[in-house]
Amino acid sequence: MKKYAKIIATFGFLIGCGVAANAEMQDDMIVNLRFEFVVSGVALPAGIYTVSHSLGNDSGILKLTNRAEGTSVFILPNVNVSGSFDNPHVSFQRIGEARFLSEIRTASEAYQIPISHRSIMQATAKSHDSVSASVGSGSE
Repeated sequence: MKKYAKIIATFGFLIGCGVAANAEMQDDMIVNLRFEFVVSGVALPAGIYTVSHSLGNDSGILKLTNRAEGTSVFILPNVNVSGSFDNPHVSFQRIGEARFLSEIRTASEAYQIPISHRSIMQATAKSHDSVSASVGSGSE
């Protein structure tokens, strides 16, 4: 009888581990971005990225990994909204010529990504400089 109890306990433990691993993997998502973008003050190239929880749990810190290069950027979102979302996606805010990652929505959570004031000012200045340079070169 003890032998069967051990087998049942072991089986139950393994099923529990499988369910926990599946729940953890559920929020990971893969996105194919066809343009350069900025997140956490870092400019990233176009490519295929994996979005996951950085510590493998709901710590709130996300990790964005370039699948081709293996490089990662850590993201600390402002807002974490739980729910059930039919359309997982990423959203961007365009400032000048730069695109800033502004939202990540997985199947079960939505994360708002803050864009620093410094990043906005730099993108605005760069956009203004490129407009001034193109206007200046056209009048010569």
